[in-house]
Order: sequence, then structure tokens, then C-alpha cells
Amino acid sequence: MAGEQLQVLNALDVAKTQWYHFTAIIIAGMGFFTDAYDLFCISLVTKLLGRIYYHVDGAEKPGTLPPNVSAAVNGVAFCGTLAGQLFFGWLGDKLGRKKVYGMTLMLMVVCSVASGLSFGHTPKSVMATLCFFRFWLGFGIGGDYPLSATIMSEYANKKTRGAFIAAVFAMQGFGILAGGIFAIILSSAFKARFDAPPYEVDALGSTVPQADYVWRIILMVGALPAALTYYWRMKMPETARYTALVAKNAKQAASDMSKVLQMDIEAEPQKIEQLDRERSKFGLFTKEFAKRHGLHLLGTTTTWFLLDIAFYSQNLFQKDIFSAIGWIPAAKTMNAIDEVFKIARAQTLIALLSTVPGYWFTVAFIDKMGRFAIQLMGFFFMTVFMFALAIPYHHWTHKDNRLGFVVMYSLTFFFANFGPNATTFVVPAEIFPARLRSTCHGISAASGKLGAIVGAFGFLYLAQNKDKAKADAGYPAGIGVKNSLLVLGAINALGFLFTFLVPESKGKSLEEMSGENEDNGAEVDASSHNHRTVPVA
Repeated sequence: MAGEQLQVLNALDVAKTQWYHFTAIIIAGMGFFTDAYDLFCISLVTKLLGRIYYHVDGAEKPGTLPPNVSAAVNGVAFCGTLAGQLFFGWLGDKLGRKKVYGMTLMLMVVCSVASGLSFGHTPKSVMATLCFFRFWLGFGIGGDYPLSATIMSEYANKKTRGAFIAAVFAMQGFGILAGGIFAIILSSAFKARFDAPPYEVDALGSTVPQADYVWRIILMVGALPAALTYYWRMKMPETARYTALVAKNAKQAASDMSKVLQMDIEAEPQKIEQLDRERSKFGLFTKEFAKRHGLHLLGTTTTWFLLDIAFYSQNLFQKDIFSAIGWIPAAKTMNAIDEVFKIARAQTLIALLSTVPGYWFTVAFIDKMGRFAIQLMGFFFMTVFMFALAIPYHHWTHKDNRLGFVVMYSLTFFFANFGPNATTFVVPAEIFPARLRSTCHGISAASGKLGAIVGAFGFLYLAQNKDKAKADAGYPAGIGVKNSLLVLGAINALGFLFTFLVPESKGKSLEEMSGENEDNGAEVDASSHNHRTVPVA
């Protein structure tokens, strides 16, 4: 009997790809769409916030956010996300995926709206309120990571599971894209209605009072997609793996999945009881976990950590790169709303050309090439392109070579998404036992967010000019962009090495990967491999 898989789980494993798979992708994916929109839209409006709230009379350049404020506004959501991943990851294993899923969504809706309503009489109080709500917004977003991945992996079949989890993650690309496109439309509308001279012509007049609405609307629209999917999330049944393996309710699992799969599945309470007796119930902080999954967890946390340092540092000095290569003209030659338009246009172009295609390449190839190959390849090419940008950095700054720089820069991004950015999200949802799955995914994701914080803040300071006089206002001298790129190249190379700790999960059932079918440490019984047909009761 040991090693036999529950019929309800086997039915899910061998199910043909069908409609419910796609609804699950959309429902889980819309959370990610919102996450990406909310996390990345702030970078579209930071320059605008500087002009509105930190204008200095008589200065030759428009106002910018002081370094500490800029770091707080950009990064407080990351801190919230990190906390949310750990907390909701743990809660998802305690209360069930579905219960927690609705909570995270409501939190996102409320905080998106509230962050757009940040009020105050002084710039300081507006920024403080904004940061407060961005933190809790991040907290909700954090919960979405482990839960979306876990729900999708537990619903999917063996053959295309990787593609389904990656498709949920790929919605992030559309979220970034939607943020850019919406900012373009909004800023164009405001520009047409409230035109203003550039900063150098009329410093005060270049920022129209209505510009204050622009950033608020951009932030608040993030609540829409989340609110729209709330109803569908509440209708989705709890995953069978949670109900059967963690909550031990065979009847409920069978009836839920009978509805979903539209076939009869017999409940097997006695089998669940037997599996329960045979299974070792080790917790997260036990020797047994360390022996079985310790290296796996080390692999998923380190690779995600290293990847996010590189990934998020790019996103943050993206607008500086655009300015450096001339895609975005000098700030003083534009008015406030025009600047939002130009930044959004540049980000949308990058998203369209490299970010979005990269995600979907992963979806297409992950179940053919496997997670391991894609992750190795991604880290390899990211390392190569980083060094190719860094070593002849001076060459890229010349006017004639700008296009080449953008192409290389886009390729780095493309291989992050057709590579570790997607696979680090997929793998932790597949290789841990059901009762710890959401917790372990949360830990891996939080480790990634720690990397994002290092990437975002560390490199905000590091990438500053070596000459203090040329650094941005208020920043100490850094090591310059060239050296920063060299450091990032080295980080990607480390990611390549740590990938070897992560096992391949292509085409295997979740129980086989996590060793949950094993009888007290005995090898998986051959019978679990031979059940290809689903007996219909």
C-alpha cells in the first residue's frame, strides 16, 4: 500500500490540460499582474514626486527626492513584501491556501487606494503616509507569491505544471507593461489638457498643480485588477493536496476535484489514514528536513537572492541608464508631466521588447528543457552580457553606440526572464512536502526580496559617480556604473554555481519530488509510477 498515490491526486497529475487550468492561471495570475503593477509603477512617478514636493526656488535642475526619501518610497514596499512572504507563506500551510488568498487580495486593494490618497500639509507627511501604505501594500503582495505558486502547482498536471506556474509568473510582465501604458495614456491626456513650459523656461510653471493627481491616479488604478478577481478567488475550491494531505479530509478533496475535473473520484479516507500513519511528519526545523530538503532550500534561497540583486538593481537604475544614453532628455528641458510620459515610454519599450517575451519563452520551453537547464542558461548569459556592458562601458556611452547598449541591456533582461527570474519562482512550489510547501516558497521568495532590497538600495549608492561633485544631490560618491556592472556580473556567476543545488522536477508528480509517497524513508514504490489510468468509480 505504501507509495500508492491517492486517486484524487493521481487524477490531477494525469488530467489533460483543460479549461480549469486556464481559469486557475488567470485567477492566480491577476494577483501577479497587480503585484507587478503596484511594485513597478512607483518608479514611473518618483521623479514627479521630486518635482512636486521638493522644488527648490532658483535651482537650475528640477527638485528631486532626497536620497533617504527616494530609498524609502522605492523600497518600503519591498520590505513589506519580504515580511508578507514569510507570514502568509506560513499561514497558507496553517489555514489553507484559499482562506489566506482572499486576505492578501483585500489588503492590496485597500492599500493601493490608500497610497494614492496619501495626504499631509508638508512634503514630509505626504511621503510618510505614502510609505506607510506602500509597506502594507507590499505585505499583501508578499502573500501572493507563495500562495499563487502553491495553488497553481497543486492544481496542475505533471506534464505541463512548469508552464502553468511560469504562466502565472509571466503575468508580471503584463503588469509592468500595463503600468507603463496606463502612465503614457494618463500623462498624454494631462499634457493635452494642462500644457506647461519646460523647467528651464519657467521653473514654477513647469509643474502644473494638476500634476499632483497624475501620480495618485497611477497608484490607485492598481486596485482595479485585484478587486475584479476577488470574487473568482473566493469561488475557487481549496486545493486537493492541501485538503487531502494536510487537512486530511478525503471526502472534501474528492468532491472538490470531482467538480473541477468533471469526473467521479472516489474518496479514500482509509488510504489517507494509512498514508498518515506511514509518513514521517518532520517539521521545518528538524534534522530530517535538513537531511532531505536542506540543500534544496539552500539552493532555492541563494539563487533567488542572487538573481534579485541583479534583477532589481537594473530596474532601478533603468531611468538613469535611459538618461545616460539619451532616450530621456535632461530633466530641465521638460515639464513635469512630459517627464512622466518619457520615462513611461522608455520602460514600456523595454518591457515590450525584452521583459514580456522572456517570460513567455520560459512558459513555452520549461517542460521541454527543464527548470535546471533554463536557470543555468539564464545565469550564464546574464553574466556574459553584464561583463559585455561593463568592460567596454566607456565605449557604450558614446552617442553612436547607444543603440547597441540598449540591445545588450535588453538581452540581459530577456535572459533573466527566460531564465532564473521565472525558474526560481517555479521550483520552490514543486520540491517541498505539501504541509511545508507554502512556507518554503515564502522563505525562498523572501530571500529573493532581500536580494531586491540589496540590489535596489545598495546599487542606488554604489552606482553613483566616483567624483562626489558629479554624484546626484545628497549622495556620497559611489564606485560608478562601470564597477557596479562588474559586481553584478560576478553575482550572476555565483548564481550559476548555486543552481547546481536545485533538483530537476520536470515531469514528476509533486509527491514524488517531495518524497511524500515514501514509506518511512523507503524508496518510492514502483506502483506509483505505473498508475497511468484513472479508475472511474
